[in-house]
Amino acid sequence: MQHQSLYRRFRPQRFAEVVGQPHLVRALRNAVREDRVGHAYLLSGPRGTGKTSTARILAKALNCEALTDDGEPCGACDSCTAVAAGTSMDLIELDAASNNSVNHIRDMTEKAALVSSGRRKVYLLDEVHMLSAAASNALLKTLEEPPSHVVFILATTDPNKVLPTIRSRTQQYELSLVGADEMAPHVRAIAEAAGAPVEDAVVDYVTERGAGSVRDALSALDTVLAAGGIPDDRADVNALVQALARADLAATLIAVAEATAAGVDARDLAERTARRLRDMFLVGASVEPAELPQADIVSARELSDVMGRRRNVRALEALGSALAQMPQSADRRLTLETSLVGLLADEALGAGAPEAAPPASAPARGGTDGAAPPVGGPAAARAAMAATKAPPSLDAPR
Repeated sequence: MQHQSLYRRFRPQRFAEVVGQPHLVRALRNAVREDRVGHAYLLSGPRGTGKTSTARILAKALNCEALTDDGEPCGACDSCTAVAAGTSMDLIELDAASNNSVNHIRDMTEKAALVSSGRRKVYLLDEVHMLSAAASNALLKTLEEPPSHVVFILATTDPNKVLPTIRSRTQQYELSLVGADEMAPHVRAIAEAAGAPVEDAVVDYVTERGAGSVRDALSALDTVLAAGGIPDDRADVNALVQALARADLAATLIAVAEATAAGVDARDLAERTARRLRDMFLVGASVEPAELPQADIVSARELSDVMGRRRNVRALEALGSALAQMPQSADRRLTLETSLVGLLADEALGAGAPEAAPPASAPARGGTDGAAPPVGGPAAARAAMAATKAPPSLDAPR
């Protein structure tokens, strides 16, 4: 029998099973129970947070033949089982990333006018921000005068790219990354339901790898179960971060060389290192990321104390600069190494030259990390911080 991924096997089938989105669950459940469902919804948020799963549950509830008193689909009637199996004629899913032309949208709107077998016909448009301008305008016209029996659910990871006129005609809900306090119990429950109970160390590792994305966390759990234990895929980042914290140029280059020799892509290494540096920066500023397990918070605090805030920020700037250059680079490893060498060379120059005394009217600067100019500047630091919000994972449907 072919193995089915955990995120597909344990996809939420009821509103109560959606993790970490209480505001959305409460609103949709009340709308179903009170028969106040809108004609269009826009669900936005990071990947793997439950946008399409929630849309499918809503489609179930709208046509359920035995809806519960609290607005939950029964999960057992013909309509519910058809949605769960992907064979329902009342739920039409369209990937806007690959079906983004005006003809695709016109075809959809023409079919939407046809009467459905159930009470409501639901159209789910995933990654709706990928629609072409002409397709977006065609969709807008339909949203202005929607058929009474149709509900449109638009899902996107980038709502700012959706036409404002489309956004204004939808009920908008933003899904957020799931915190470690909710993710860890969920991971443990899924492992037990899969017949493979795991230790606390595995739960912490999977929670950290998920970085707030339920799907990414379950993909990481799949990897751990297949490998028979926690893979040693954090050693490369640990070695690089520790070398940067000590401003050790030789150790930094050795860490990059060993990671790439082991088959690690330089961009992946840079993104994961930036994510660790971001955690260190936040923890050093007395902000504990909700998606970070307690053990990782402790280690991030220790490394932050060694590295210092100034060097931490400059390292983020260097990685941000490298990540920005990599799409046009023929050698990603060289790009990463060049940025890190520039960072640590400036550190050495700053440490060797006396720091100019500040003007009498300005407060003296604290810290022991030198006074070299930042590498890449604030824009590069912002790029590195942004890269950490969408950690790499296996491509998968939502």
